[in-house]
Amino acid sequence: MCGITGIISIEAVKYIKKMTMAIAHRGPDDEGFFIDSNIAIGHRRLSILDLSENGHQPMISYDGRYIISFNGEIYNHNILRCELIEKYIFKSTSDTETLLYGFIEYGVDLFNKLNGIFALAIYDKETKELILARDQFGVKPLYYYKDKDNFLFSSEIKSLIEFPGFNKDLNWDALANYLYFLWSPGESTPFEKCKKLLPGHFMKINIQDIDSYSITKYYEIPFKGVYAKKSEEELINELDEKLNKAVKRQLQSDVPVGFFLSGGLDSSLIVAIARKLNPESRLKCYTIDTKTNSSREGFVKDITYAKKVAALLHVDLEIVKADIDILKDFDEMIFHLDEPQADPAPLNVSKICNKAREQGYYVLLGGTAGDDLFSGYRRHKFLYFKEKLKSLPYFIKQGIQQYLSRIKSDFAGIRRIKKLFSVYSFSDPIMQNATLYSWLSETEVRKLINGGLNHFNPNTFLIDSLKNISKETSQLNQMLFWEMKYFLPDHNLNYTDKMSMMHGVEVRVPYLDQELVEFSTTIPPRLKLKGLTTKYLLRKVAERYLPKHIIYRSKSGFGAPVRDWIINDLQVNIQSELNEAELKRRGIFEYEAVSRLIRKNKQGQIDASYSIWALLAIQSWLRQFVDNNES
Repeated sequence: MCGITGIISIEAVKYIKKMTMAIAHRGPDDEGFFIDSNIAIGHRRLSILDLSENGHQPMISYDGRYIISFNGEIYNHNILRCELIEKYIFKSTSDTETLLYGFIEYGVDLFNKLNGIFALAIYDKETKELILARDQFGVKPLYYYKDKDNFLFSSEIKSLIEFPGFNKDLNWDALANYLYFLWSPGESTPFEKCKKLLPGHFMKINIQDIDSYSITKYYEIPFKGVYAKKSEEELINELDEKLNKAVKRQLQSDVPVGFFLSGGLDSSLIVAIARKLNPESRLKCYTIDTKTNSSREGFVKDITYAKKVAALLHVDLEIVKADIDILKDFDEMIFHLDEPQADPAPLNVSKICNKAREQGYYVLLGGTAGDDLFSGYRRHKFLYFKEKLKSLPYFIKQGIQQYLSRIKSDFAGIRRIKKLFSVYSFSDPIMQNATLYSWLSETEVRKLINGGLNHFNPNTFLIDSLKNISKETSQLNQMLFWEMKYFLPDHNLNYTDKMSMMHGVEVRVPYLDQELVEFSTTIPPRLKLKGLTTKYLLRKVAERYLPKHIIYRSKSGFGAPVRDWIINDLQVNIQSELNEAELKRRGIFEYEAVSRLIRKNKQGQIDASYSIWALLAIQSWLRQFVDNNES
């Protein structure tokens, strides 16, 4: 796991080291550069496979023609190497070298052969062509920037802005996304000219003519509306088998491997399978003690369950104290996220990864994506309630919505009921589902943004994306597509990568094993959400490993007391960042609308704490990425 960066410019040689140093935290073990004509590629290495100098990057092919800089892990690289071993001479055991010769052999067709997590750059000195590629599900980030004379790419935006002349024009629609979703889906970032290479895509660019670039989708999540015609027991057996294969593949490492263990279903099942695969090994797990148990916030402490699972599976459990100083930690979190995402969970990831690194664990396996594949979010349950309410006249549902809008949002249960009925602002069922991802209405977002919104239509963005899976008619699977296509890579996976790599720790995601993901799309939707039982089939597998009081307990988030912070601790930030003079100076947010939002939230008329967090995140991002890095 590493950091990659590169420049196509007549000034490439002058700035590649500065850009690479900006992501030094991603690779504390080694540094390398390739420079040729107007292209320069930088690499920071976190050594996981083949710790020797033979794994040094950028890596050059035996004939000197191809150069690769790679961030990630390829879990099937040994199988691929067996296909290549008779034709190519390998000097290392690293997956980087397998990728290099795999590309020479198969070209861009290689990417569809890979089961792993990756962002990579391959340069062909003969054709002068640079290839960039990102893994199928966007576990690893990859950003690029292009202006008239220069092309840049990197694992993180903070590296790109080290290049003089980087255009800092803002993407207002993206800023609106962070208020609407709390993250920004698709390729957009807060900078107009900086984009994300989308998951499952590769890019070709000729260094002699940067305007001739092309971007190609090589993979799409295969929701085809066709489901396995097997018994429930057969599907449980198959899911169990694929989970075991996924965990086994992702345990490969030349350094110690640890685990996230929240005590929830997803991470507990990963640890239980790892214990089955390694019955005699010492397994090291990490959990967070948030010291928070709040019905107001909508979650309970996980730590009791984490202790129970650790005792059951005989694993070492390190309890990491949250000890969050939100005033001090807020800016640092936003800086490392690269984007103004509005979620406190990154703080917990950072604390755990920092402790793991201190104790010599540079690889952690986590339970991310269990909810996204198998249907684990509360918004999925809304489909059940929508079905039950289907016979209720539309005008009555709208009347209930209007009545609920006058009730205070002090408790989680009230907020969830309000959310359920809020969808009845729309009659179209797919539009209703899309609005479940919002934290503010589109109208409210437009009031907050001081003009500048051109194409902002977030619900339409999600709905239009369903054209990619036109044969999938299940509303649940359509939502799971949105989870995997956008919520995971643009939110959960982004903060997991950035906050782990901040400490030089690699986080792996067994639930995003390609074989497992593709199997999940064939599971009948009724076996994902059965009544109000989420992740039904996954829970049936878990019954083979864990007690039912762990499997069927209420869901809890990776939480923090956001609402209390907004009302209390973060008042200092609110007064300094969201006052009239500051907002008018920037000209992005409308002061009266912001002030009204804060006031209504404080009075309990609305639940806007995450929206205020988003405003603070954007302001922090602007200070650190625009004000403090003037080119």
